[in-house]
Amino acid sequence: MADRLDTPRGRRRSWFERRPGDGDGFGAAAEAFARVMGTAGFLVGMTLFCAAWLAWNTWMPQGLRFDSPERGFTALTLMLSLQASYAAPLILLAQNRQDDRDRVTADRDRIQAARNLADTEYLAREVAALRIALQEVATRDFIRSELRDLLETLDGTGDPADQTAVDEVAPPGPRPAA
Repeated sequence: MADRLDTPRGRRRSWFERRPGDGDGFGAAAEAFARVMGTAGFLVGMTLFCAAWLAWNTWMPQGLRFDSPERGFTALTLMLSLQASYAAPLILLAQNRQDDRDRVTADRDRIQAARNLADTEYLAREVAALRIALQEVATRDFIRSELRDLLETLDGTGDPADQTAVDEVAPPGPRPAA
């Protein structure tokens, strides 16, 4: 199965390692090239290479030199120009591939954020409905206080105004004397 743009790479592969059915080997090689060129190690290595080139062609005997300082190190200039002319398009190709991956990731994040928002709104509506429903439900403390008031009224220690509520609730028959 070929890698997709939105899936991270598993293990590191060499620049030219190709898998059967992988039509994007050049893009992967361009990314590997850009990844190497963007490191401090590459810059240090290139600086040491150029310093060694300049030192060799400046201080070695004339017969061992292969690039002339009198002509401005033409071979070194040509080699660095050639490297730059290939590096720029390869880096741009790698950057375009990264932009594609970022776009896919942003789309997925946007979809997930919309789902999260919908879930949050749904839960908020459910919590609000539960709060409304709970206001209509008699709680344990409310029932206890109502029963306590009824008992006090039946015992005669309660407020006589509550006697009408007892008359409505009390079964017909003889009443206890107060």
